[in-house]
Amino acid sequence: MSTENSPRKIRIKKGIYLLPNLFTTASLFCGFYSIIASFKEHFVPASIAVLISVVFDGLDGRVARLTSTTSKFGAEYDSLADVISFGVAPAILAYSWSLSIYGKWGWIAAFMFVLGGALRLARFNIQIGIVDSKVFNGLPIPAAAAVVATTVIFFDYIGAEGRFHNILILVFVVTLSLLMPSTIKYYSFKDMKLFARKRFTVFFSCIVLFIIIVAEWKIMFFIITLSYAISGPVWWIIKVDRQKRQEAKEKSNI
Repeated sequence: MSTENSPRKIRIKKGIYLLPNLFTTASLFCGFYSIIASFKEHFVPASIAVLISVVFDGLDGRVARLTSTTSKFGAEYDSLADVISFGVAPAILAYSWSLSIYGKWGWIAAFMFVLGGALRLARFNIQIGIVDSKVFNGLPIPAAAAVVATTVIFFDYIGAEGRFHNILILVFVVTLSLLMPSTIKYYSFKDMKLFARKRFTVFFSCIVLFIIIVAEWKIMFFIITLSYAISGPVWWIIKVDRQKRQEAKEKSNI
């Protein structure tokens, strides 16, 4: 019997790599804990759990690459965990902390955050190896989650304990939701040569920055994450302005 037209059997590999998937599981656990803490109105612990989840999420991929344990299962598991930890958890945190007072508009804004994050992850997964690795298309979902978390921590630090109701927070969450699936470019930091030799002044500046962050981490984390979220639109505005100037210059030379 001819087997030319018969479907090829795909051999399924048994077992999974332990170490990177443990980091992914730790990230998922932190996201789930954040949801529970948000329900109990423990907003600062919920925010810290999201930030810890970001750290674990950054480690799982790096560990997998360093130990040559990357797998399709790990990539899929990581994406599913990211939807929970960086989509659902920050959305519930924002809703419980600030958006619930706005009724249906509050939960719609929270849902938009989850939707924007899910769309961002889906597009990222199909663009791996296609898009320039030096930039991200749209605000990465861990960065958006970190912005929400550090915002809650910052406002608690300046005295807004417990729930904080302000219409600007709703606008803020919707803006983050739109930035994630957008085509605005964000620097990925993947081409940073951390192991290359640098000037002493660069090293000294990093030490000073590290000390400032440790001393006032609640303020500095908020500034850093918010600055990164803003950097994409600012970068886009500068690029558009340069293009317009270049076109005007070319027309004037004709």
